[in-house]
Amino acid sequence: MTLQHVSTAIASRALAYIPSPSISQFKVGPLTIRFYALCILAGIILAVWITARRWKKVGGNFDQILDITLVCVPCGIIGARLYHVVTTPERFFGPNGDPVEILRIWNGGLGIWGGVLLGGLAAWVWCRHKHYPTALLADAVAPGLLVAQAVGRLGNWFNQELYGAPTKLPWGLKLNSTGSAIGHEEQCYDGTSCPTGTLFHPTFLYEMVWNLVGAAIIVWIGRKAAKRIKAGSLFVIYVMWYTAGRTWIEALRIDFAHVIFGMRVNVWISMIAFIFAVVAFVILQRTGSRQVALVEQLRTLTEVEIQAQSDGQSRRQASKQNSSHAEVGHEACDSKKSQE
Repeated sequence: MTLQHVSTAIASRALAYIPSPSISQFKVGPLTIRFYALCILAGIILAVWITARRWKKVGGNFDQILDITLVCVPCGIIGARLYHVVTTPERFFGPNGDPVEILRIWNGGLGIWGGVLLGGLAAWVWCRHKHYPTALLADAVAPGLLVAQAVGRLGNWFNQELYGAPTKLPWGLKLNSTGSAIGHEEQCYDGTSCPTGTLFHPTFLYEMVWNLVGAAIIVWIGRKAAKRIKAGSLFVIYVMWYTAGRTWIEALRIDFAHVIFGMRVNVWISMIAFIFAVVAFVILQRTGSRQVALVEQLRTLTEVEIQAQSDGQSRRQASKQNSSHAEVGHEACDSKKSQE
């Protein structure tokens, strides 16, 4: 056997399949930690960090993003869970369903569109309340959202869920078991059983790569075309990119889903969202605000907030000093009276 044959054999063996993880959780004392939850948490942290850096570049600061995060992240998680419950009610309210399972988010089941809608609504309300430019915040969030979604997909790998149809490709996913997965191995294309060892399309990996590429593209567009496109355009591009990818990736999946006219509900939602995003992009270029004007607005607001915080601290320090002087004065008076 030649060296070329050996290297080819090693390469083919190395790429024979993608293994599934042997564990999905671990214990720290009495506490059970699930990798799915850790992936979601890591994605949120990365999204906040990326957003904060981008927000600072357009005149904001970290405190503003922290305040927005404390409002939007809980709303986003609730929205994502509600979307999953509404689109897959059988898991919770069917004959073998358990409504309490709605609270067990760590077992998997978050719909990104519910998170974007409710989290986005919370961000809009907060920006209106604080007079922040919503379009600037949306652009700052866009690449971080894709990175967070990419990291979150690792959680699906640990849960062995949401994979695609059988495949013979060298990067097919091998499942350790079917009992813990939401989309079960037995379903295949026609609901019949698949042979043991069947490999499946790793749709979690496809979406990870798609999202990371999209995040890089959005950052690149933001640097190269910031003066030519209106504020808010990057977020609309995010919606177009994600929905385009979700459409073809969703079509590969074989887990249970409601079907309308032969297509999964999420495919319909992705296509409709893509069309709306294209229309929104066109309208935005005609009627939207220039980024430069909104940046100046945000910088002015940030300076006012910083000055107000500084003035507040000065007043508190002055109040403490006055209180200290008053206490010293009272002590001096008491001492003088005792001497008399």
